[in-house]
Amino acid sequence: MSKPFKTTIDNGIAELVFDHLPVNAFDSAGWASIAAEIEALGNDERVRVIVIAAEGRGFCAGVDIKELAADGSLITAVNKGNYDSFKAIHRNPKPVIVAVHGFVLGGGIGISGAADIIVASDCARFGVPEVDRGAMGGGAHLARMFPVQKVRHMYFTGEMIDAAEAYRLGAVERVVPREALRETALGIAARIAGKSPRMIRLAKEALTGVEDGDLEAKYRWEQGFTLEAYSSNDSQEARDAFVEKRDAAFQSA
Repeated sequence: MSKPFKTTIDNGIAELVFDHLPVNAFDSAGWASIAAEIEALGNDERVRVIVIAAEGRGFCAGVDIKELAADGSLITAVNKGNYDSFKAIHRNPKPVIVAVHGFVLGGGIGISGAADIIVASDCARFGVPEVDRGAMGGGAHLARMFPVQKVRHMYFTGEMIDAAEAYRLGAVERVVPREALRETALGIAARIAGKSPRMIRLAKEALTGVEDGDLEAKYRWEQGFTLEAYSSNDSQEARDAFVEKRDAAFQSA
């Protein structure tokens, strides 16, 4: 099975580019391979900075709902792949920059929220549609990007915010035209790559250590509710409705 991304390393900068078109929604095996690749890049002595970007209509649409609609028991494997991927970014010894465009949904939020720096094209839109898909997840990483009430509004309503609003709220470092996104991300990466690798590693470890709370523990707490959600009929109905492109008919309160 081919991996849903391609990786290059040049002048200390590793570029991992999602190319699982059209929407970069990954199944359980895909998420596992992403986690393994990011961890490996963090341990590669050639790499000083990691840039994560994407081809296609958007950065990342999260998990492959069709896989879960066909077999809800795979939620455990998907949860592990998500957890491992986000942890590989957040706990990576190297700085991780994400360059996002189009939709940034679900797992795309996890990747962005775990990263050190976010650069966005002016077409980028951020959202967490999990509630409408019969799941939980993304809140811990969304809260690393936005204030608590904004997080809850996005989570409960499923409404998205654009790159300009994400910049206003402080999550995004720069908003640029789509054609300038890669150059901008690589420019920031090159500036970091030119510094002492040891000092940057120590700086990241120090900054991660002084954050409030434990991001991975918070996300693990959320994942327990995702598993609980998947045991309900409403969760299966939400996934079926999404795949069948119809309105969901919920029965329980």
